[in-house]
Amino acid sequence: MQKDIQDWIALNLIPGLGARTAYQMLQHFKNPGEIFRANRNVLTCFKLKDDTLETILAGETFAQAEAQLKSLEELKAKAITLASENYPKLLREISDPPIVLYTKGNLDLALTQPAIGVIGARRCSTYGQYASEMLSNDLASRGITIISGLARGIDTVAHRSAIKANGQTIAVMGNGLDQVYPKENSLLAKEIENCGGIISELPLGAPPLPQNFPFRNRIIAGMCLGVLVVEAAEKSGSLITARLAMEQNREVFAIPGNITSANSFGPNYLIKDGAKLVQHWQDVVEELPLGIKARLLDKAYAENSVQTELFPQTPLSENEQKVYDLMKLDQACHIDELAFACKLMPSQLLATLLELEIKDKIKQLPGKNFIKLS
Repeated sequence: MQKDIQDWIALNLIPGLGARTAYQMLQHFKNPGEIFRANRNVLTCFKLKDDTLETILAGETFAQAEAQLKSLEELKAKAITLASENYPKLLREISDPPIVLYTKGNLDLALTQPAIGVIGARRCSTYGQYASEMLSNDLASRGITIISGLARGIDTVAHRSAIKANGQTIAVMGNGLDQVYPKENSLLAKEIENCGGIISELPLGAPPLPQNFPFRNRIIAGMCLGVLVVEAAEKSGSLITARLAMEQNREVFAIPGNITSANSFGPNYLIKDGAKLVQHWQDVVEELPLGIKARLLDKAYAENSVQTELFPQTPLSENEQKVYDLMKLDQACHIDELAFACKLMPSQLLATLLELEIKDKIKQLPGKNFIKLS
């Protein structure tokens, strides 16, 4: 078994051999061992570059593959090959699936649940952060695995929210598993390992080069039933991921944004192009396969019925209604703005905001900002 995995890794390490060509070769030869044993005449049929062809014939990457296996063991990581039973089912269906996935964490549950990709801008707004947090939390708490790219901004919020909801999340990286990019997400990566795992098609030691990320994005799209774009500028990796999702016959969802914001161009454009406009988690679930949709909506209905019985909604007081009406769904209000507008004493305002939070009508954001939930 170890030798078999080594063959797969050796094939994956060959310079100049892309995932699509490697997949085509495997469809012909059935396993990497046969590729390495093939003669020159057969291999030339695949129009390989001269250097790539010579590397295969010489078996030059076997020593590297052996070193990779030892390093993976030390890192408590492992390699999943295209022939493995636990290879992500949906990812296997795309035209250029990675022939090897390097993984770390406990992916058993995360890979068996339905998954949605949540992606967006690195420099996101408060509105974008809130939308990502709300939807990732709602979906993860209902048994949907959240997949993202561990980048700053929307990706980070999506992963954290899934963890906070005691759900499952998977980070797909554009570098080797032995390093975390960006570095400030090192602790988050550790947390993700306990609530899903991290994945990369790149070998250990591979740096986070810009050209790696478009290839990484096809994995995010390929592992999911659909991708949700929260915020994205006109030329962004999120739009590349959305395009890949469309090509892979996945659902594309988008959060509408302010037309004056550059980060709203992406989702608003996608909505015009046919993406599903999303306001609540139910909008996502409505587009999922019938069996998954029925299970999730029936469960939500049952939970809501129990909650309504145990915690009936109480009407808002006069002060609560006054403050609630001043707030917005898409823009945070600072406590000073609210104090000026509602004319309440500071102690009254603080008590009112606390009551509204308890009733799940508002949410407090960093810096004494508040946003309406519904």
